[in-house]
Amino acid sequence: MAINESSKKKLTLLEIYQAIEDKFEYYRWRNAKWQNSIRHNLTLNDCFIKMPREIGRPGKGCYWAIDPEAEKMFENGSYLRRRKRFKKSV
Repeated sequence: MAINESSKKKLTLLEIYQAIEDKFEYYRWRNAKWQNSIRHNLTLNDCFIKMPREIGRPGKGCYWAIDPEAEKMFENGSYLRRRKRFKKSV
């Protein structure tokens, strides 16, 4: 949801955390365990891709974006969990 609602359709991990805290007050006052869940889902879910920072954009970490092949999964604001997609053939 945070990535889809961003203007560039990509966010750093810290920007994702901030977007969630801005949208859902509940997470502002919780311990940081929910952040582990975010990291876990980004790395293990094949709907998300890691993108390197652009040259001249210093900072820690990479950007996260939604894989173009998975964009239809999130149409109409639907963010419900779905079955695993087929693996890309290389």
